[in-house]
Amino acid sequence: MDLLIDWLKEPEFWVGLGLFILIGVFLYQRVPAFVVAALDARAAAIAKELDEATRLREEAAALLARFKAKAAEAEQEAASIVTEAKAEAERFAMEARAQLKQQIERRAKQAQDKIAQAEAQAVAEIRAKAADAAVGAAEKLIVAKTDAGKAAALVSQSLKELPAKL
Repeated sequence: MDLLIDWLKEPEFWVGLGLFILIGVFLYQRVPAFVVAALDARAAAIAKELDEATRLREEAAALLARFKAKAAEAEQEAASIVTEAKAEAERFAMEARAQLKQQIERRAKQAQDKIAQAEAQAVAEIRAKAADAAVGAAEKLIVAKTDAGKAAALVSQSLKELPAKL
């Protein structure tokens, strides 16, 4: 008994006894069940958050894939626009060259036509001057070789033939 009394005087005994009583009360009040339920609820919440995070990650991956596809499509469209623009510029350049060539040919033809016209006009002027000179020379010869009576007969005969020639 002395030993029991000695034990009752030790503070470690009372701490141990209090601990056992506390554990007993906890077990009686079903505290471990509450702790387990709280931990299960927390685990369920964490699992739900992980599921939500996984779903959001998948959505983000799908969205990224769509944006990458759109970016690739936009690049292709830009490349086709550049290609079409280059082709159109080349076509415009070719058309401009062809029009310039036609214009040069047309102007060359106009210049040749003007030259030909000037030549024809010069030839006509030379013929007219030659004819005038011939008429003048013929007139001088006729005047010198014809008398006034013959000249009057020639003029009257020419006047009679004039309506038939017109």
